[in-house]
Amino acid sequence: MKYVLLVVGDEQQWAEAGPEERAAVYERWGAYDAFLTGRGAGLGGHELAHSSSATTIRKNGDQVLISDGPYAETVEQISGYMVVEAGSLEEAIELATPMPSDVVIRGVPA
Repeated sequence: MKYVLLVVGDEQQWAEAGPEERAAVYERWGAYDAFLTGRGAGLGGHELAHSSSATTIRKNGDQVLISDGPYAETVEQISGYMVVEAGSLEEAIELATPMPSDVVIRGVPA
């Protein structure tokens, strides 16, 4: 089964990070990507642009409201995603645990 690992992060912390700190974070992500590749489980993923560049579409019957910015006003935002192949939720948790960030796991229905 496929699972989406939603990367959760504090965008303000990232904005305030210096070049060395960012380089170290990207190095940890490179190691995590190598871990998934070694397991044959990684199906792809991407870092997302800052949530301030998001567009939210809300629907109420036939009415559509389009607005700039994220839907939720929270400190932590979804900052990226990875798609993995795992035989069970337990295996998906095992694959997500080394991720250098907090994560939300969602299964992808067949």
